[in-house]
Amino acid sequence: MVNVTLKDGSVRQVEQGSTVLDLAAAISQGLAKAAVAGKVNGEVKDLVFPLEKDSQVEILTLDSEEGLEVMRHSASHLLAQAVKHLFPGTVLGIGPAIANGFYYDFDSSHTFTPEDLVRIEEEMKRLAKEDFKYERREVSRKEALDYFAEIGEKFKIELINDLPEDVKISLYTQGDFTDLCAGPHVPGTKVLKAFKLQNLAGAYWRGSEKNKMLQRIYGLAFAKNSDLENYLFKLEEAKRRDHRKLGMELDLFSLHDEGPGFPFFHPKGMVLRNALEDFWRKEHQKRGYVEIRTPIILNVGLWQQSGHWDHYKDNMYFTKIDEDDYAVKPMNCPGGMIMYKTKLHSYRDLPIRCGELGLVHRHELSGALHGLLRVRNFTQDDAHIFMLPSQIKQEIIGVIDLVDYFYKIFGFEYHVELSTRPEDSMGSDEDWEIATNALKEALEAKGMAYKINPGDGAFYGPKIDFHLKDCLDRTWQCGTIQLDFQMPERFDLTYIGEDGDKHRPVMIHRVVYGSIERFIALLTEQYAGAFPVWLSPEQVRILPISDKHSDYARKVKDIISGQEIRAELDERREKINYKIREAQTEKVPFALVVGDKEAEEGTVSVRRYGEQKTSVMKLEDFITLIQEEIKSKKLPSFNQN
Repeated sequence: MVNVTLKDGSVRQVEQGSTVLDLAAAISQGLAKAAVAGKVNGEVKDLVFPLEKDSQVEILTLDSEEGLEVMRHSASHLLAQAVKHLFPGTVLGIGPAIANGFYYDFDSSHTFTPEDLVRIEEEMKRLAKEDFKYERREVSRKEALDYFAEIGEKFKIELINDLPEDVKISLYTQGDFTDLCAGPHVPGTKVLKAFKLQNLAGAYWRGSEKNKMLQRIYGLAFAKNSDLENYLFKLEEAKRRDHRKLGMELDLFSLHDEGPGFPFFHPKGMVLRNALEDFWRKEHQKRGYVEIRTPIILNVGLWQQSGHWDHYKDNMYFTKIDEDDYAVKPMNCPGGMIMYKTKLHSYRDLPIRCGELGLVHRHELSGALHGLLRVRNFTQDDAHIFMLPSQIKQEIIGVIDLVDYFYKIFGFEYHVELSTRPEDSMGSDEDWEIATNALKEALEAKGMAYKINPGDGAFYGPKIDFHLKDCLDRTWQCGTIQLDFQMPERFDLTYIGEDGDKHRPVMIHRVVYGSIERFIALLTEQYAGAFPVWLSPEQVRILPISDKHSDYARKVKDIISGQEIRAELDERREKINYKIREAQTEKVPFALVVGDKEAEEGTVSVRRYGEQKTSVMKLEDFITLIQEEIKSKKLPSFNQN
């Protein structure tokens, strides 16, 4: 008998040689039916894997990410089998699982078309219903080479020849199809019920442009059809909400070939941007921050001193001034160090919280550029906090509270990751341990769940990253808190302690928005361009029914604008229904219709964006309503979908 420790910590005894599936059946028939693989001592295995010694075992189902990955990998084999059926002579590349699906690369004399994808998908469905078993067998290197040479699979031969001598070579067969694969796989093709071929792309063999271009077919795969349909809906929603499309339609910003990766903000986009910056300034002032501004261009020596040179020089822009080498800043930190050193500080001065809305430039590859989400110049809402070692925990908690407040205002959920020391780091083991433990203690003091992200810290210190979740369940890393013992050392920052001697401060680097540009992109997609009233570039549009109502409409606009509410007047000689529709299309929060009755009674007919009904209100009551929504930063109540 062998002892098996399950995920919940309980221990079961099974006969030696029992399979993972036998174990699942011993627990419950329902679990055995749902099982797709097992995790044995940390490694994912097929259900037929024998348990020969005491082990830790987790039964994987399609409710887990690891179970889904196994299923998606199996779907890639099904895709390859279908292609070989329909297009004999096709040579296989590789076919891994990826996020939400799978792909397979093919070398075929036939150029695949979207119509072919329909045929291939139908063949996959037919094969899946046959419930072919995924059968593994281990073979010698010679057997594998002979087999693939016989059927003309040159890429498989290349892969085998590149494998280390001590690697066990395994083949997986389902029906009449066999592939080189380490596995694992689901028990049979019947498990594959919710998949869809998505699109075609070209891909160089093994990712090298020196190799042949293959044809890649991408597919989606989920546990059940409702999950697939939900994901397809979200893909369509993502297209509708695409900030690049909405940015042009709503006249917020534009991108041009004359400045790739350098966005142009239009007047309406500047209103939105300024609203975000004003909010940032007010909230930081409340929390004891001072605002600074540092130069965009600084001497190269500064970046060498900070350590950024070794880690960022390939992504920096350079220039010469009076024969000296200068760099356009890729981040704000070194300028903050210089600012700190302009005067002598006492322990009584600390903490010093310096905020900066700093424009930075980074050279991104052209293929990586993506609207406002990935640009070459952007504004970081940076802050550098200089503090006593005894203040670390308190200051980190203060930043966590600030980030939490901001994200709740915008209606974002988020999760937290703690990123630890990377390989190319600076500083001693002791400093890193102190810094990492300080971040952990602050998170635990707040009772926050967090995930460890090994090796993804900044080169000068560990960090807490805040990952926003949007309405389409996509996650985006925005806010970050980085604890740094290295920069104060490199720049010889000091303060005078209670003992009259010089001491080294500790510092925090942190952002909340991350990048103003990126945050605007996320907000645009989150709200589908229908921003909360306080952020909306145009908050009210006044619509006179005809020319004779223009005088009253102008009076309404003047009164509203006098209350610092952003209002526009549409006096065009168009039908009122057309003007209402246009206000809705342009996502103006409130359209006010005025005619004879409104002019006579001093009222307005209020049409809120996303609603069909019109409410008649006294003008002063409407002003009270909108002012309250602006003050409270009320989120839109209509369904964004």
